[in-house]
Parts: sequence; structure tokens; C-alpha cells
Amino acid sequence: MKKTLLIVEDNLILCDILERWLQKAGYRVLTAIDEPSARRKIKGNNVALVLTDVRLPEGDGISLLEWSISQGLHIPFVVMTEHASIADAVRAVKLGAKDYLPKPVHEELLMELLRGLIGLPVSVPPKKSLMKRLSGAVRETERIACRVAPLNCSVMILGPNGSGKESVAQLIQQYSGRKDKPFVAVNCGCIRGELAASEFFGHVQGAFTDAKKDTAGYFETAKGGTLFLDEIGNMPPEMQTLLLRVLQERVYCPVGSRKELEADVRILSATNEDMERAIREGRFREDLYYRLAEFEIRQPSLSECPEDILPLADFFREQHSEEIRVETSGFTEQAKISMLSHSWPGNVRELDNRIRRAVLLAVSPLLTHKDLNLNATICRTGEKCKKGLMEEAEEKELIRKILEECGGKISRVARMLGMSRPTLYKKMERYGLR
Repeated sequence: MKKTLLIVEDNLILCDILERWLQKAGYRVLTAIDEPSARRKIKGNNVALVLTDVRLPEGDGISLLEWSISQGLHIPFVVMTEHASIADAVRAVKLGAKDYLPKPVHEELLMELLRGLIGLPVSVPPKKSLMKRLSGAVRETERIACRVAPLNCSVMILGPNGSGKESVAQLIQQYSGRKDKPFVAVNCGCIRGELAASEFFGHVQGAFTDAKKDTAGYFETAKGGTLFLDEIGNMPPEMQTLLLRVLQERVYCPVGSRKELEADVRILSATNEDMERAIREGRFREDLYYRLAEFEIRQPSLSECPEDILPLADFFREQHSEEIRVETSGFTEQAKISMLSHSWPGNVRELDNRIRRAVLLAVSPLLTHKDLNLNATICRTGEKCKKGLMEEAEEKELIRKILEECGGKISRVARMLGMSRPTLYKKMERYGLR
């Protein structure tokens, strides 16, 4: 069952663009041009998220948010604005909006934000390999993944954020007997505890106040295929208990129903957590860990694979040049030196994001050190950050500098650092950053 999003925007051209982006991504989309029509759409539909402009011809996005809260609805709001909007955006977030997006809205930033907020399970066709990785560490990971793929055991993929753990999961799917079935990815760090059962198992009409119709959960969506549980270390405790029971009994019941359904999925999971420590600290169930980690695979960080940095950079440059329709020819020698000396704490994701930005902003076909914007980072290979692991003081300073560089836009900071928004918020709280 597709999740329903509501766009509230009086600019019909922008509304049409947003609608096409969201439909392409697999969402069901409703639109409204003012607050009264938005209220009617919310009342008559099971809306998973509202994407609204601050200023509307009748009413505004903030009063719509306040109305939603007054109705006892727990719908995430994302606010869009172009009107020198920091004050409006801050007010909306303080009232309960999940985030804000400055206009013009960028498709990739929007998609990453939405997926993080509502954990849309996207059934993904197998990815073509990015490129033939050169490093022995990655080749060994891929070899093990292909060997374990035909088995029906659960696999836990370990590795730092942004290193490509989901790509390993998709490789296992491609070489398994479930290759033609759905691959459903779920970010466990974005699931609220009170909604977890409904998200995973679905619900029947009338199961709770907002359950206006039967809705399939992740297990039903992935039936016959693979359920990929990303950031498994952040799964709410109550969901850990429910998941363990399903893995033991291989059946589940949608919320509000007594009818048992077969849990016909293969579970793959991924985390950057030290799971032994999480178990010792009581944050993760030991019995569930052993159910999920019948086999473990480690994905190396980019700093462990320096021979991959320049080939990956060229691959991303060509990919984004074609996407953005900008002609580029390569990198200056200084840019290459900068990339090779950078520690890449955000791993492959950070490299991809920096190359995309460079292609977009470059003034000549040869991308430079300045285009790559590596000046703001302080952690370099050969310094204290051996293999990209930073001391807390260095990590704090890196986050502070990138927050400043990105104007405090949390989604952009998280993308640049190669970590999820919840993880970034936790680190900011730990380090006293605002």
C-alpha cells in the first residue's frame, strides 16, 4: 500500500513538479492550494505527511499545522518557504514541524528528507553495480555476499555510515532465490515506538482512531522477497520484542486482527553500532541479535580503500554530469591530491555528495579543489583520524564547521556527514551544538 502525501502549495507549476517527483518515488499524492482544502483532504484521507508552503492565499502552513495538532493528529509536517523565512521556519519547527525546506526545492534533498521522516519502504529493482571496485577489502565483502546469497539465513551487514551497506544487501538479493521479488528497505531509526507494530505488520480498518482502511505493513509489502532493516541498532525496544516473536514463529497479525499471516521474507539488517556494547548496555536484545546475525558481513570504510577514491570520483562525476547536463572532463591534480588526503568520514556517500555539488557549481570542465569544498573539513589521512575514525573533539569540530557551512540545515549536514538525521541530532545534543 502506497503512503499518501499531501502537497499544500498555491504555485501550480511548483505543485505539479513536486507531484511528479513524489509519484515517481512511489508515493500516492494529494494536492491543495489553500488551508481549507488541505483540511478537507486531511480529514478524508490517511495522510502520512504534509508538505506545505508557509504562505497560502487563504490561511497559512503554520495555522494548518496548529489545526492538525489541535485535532490530535500525529502527521509529520515539512514546511517550504522562500520569504526570508528563517523566522517562519523556526516558529514552525518549534510548534512541531519535522523540518523545513528552502525554495527552490531540490529533488534529492526532498526525497532523502521524506524517506528519513516516514520510512517509506521502497521496492527497489536490483541496482547495477556502481563500478568494479579495485580494493581487495571490498572485493572480499562482495565475494562473501555472493556466497551467502543462495542461503536463506539472516545476514547482518556491519560498517560505518555511508559505506554502502544497502548496496551489499541488494547484491545478496540479486544472487538469491528471491531476486525477482520485492526488496523493501526500512530505516529503523525513523520509526516511532507507538507506530512500530502498524508500520511493520499493517493494520485493519478501525484498529485505532486514524485507521480508516486496511493498510499493508512492511512484511506484506516485502512478501516473498527481502526486508532490509537499516540502522537496526536504533530499533525501538518494543519493536525488538515483536520482531523476535515473528522470527521465532514465522507468522504475524496485523494490528486489530487475529488472522495470522505468514512472514515470508528474508531479513537482512545493517548497522554502524557496536552491537556487543548495545547488548551490554541493554539497548538491544541479545536473543534478537543472534536471530538477525546468523551470518555477519563487514563493509569497509572508504578510508580503508584508497585505491577506490579516484575511480569512484570519476564515476560519480560522469553520472552527475549526465544527470545535470553539464560537461566535465576530470579533476585538477590539486583536487586529486585533496581527495586522496581527505579521510572521508562520510565514506562513499560523502564522496558522491561532494562530487554532485562540484559538478553543479563548477565554472570549468576540470573540477578543482575549491569546487569539492574540502576546506571546511579538518580530518585528514595521516593525522589522528586513523582509518577515518575521529576522536570526539575532532568529530565535534567537524560537525560544528559543517553546520556553519550549511547554515544550520540539518538535512544537508546529515547528507554531507553521511549519517542519519536522528544520529546527527544525538551527536549535536551530546556535543552541545545548536
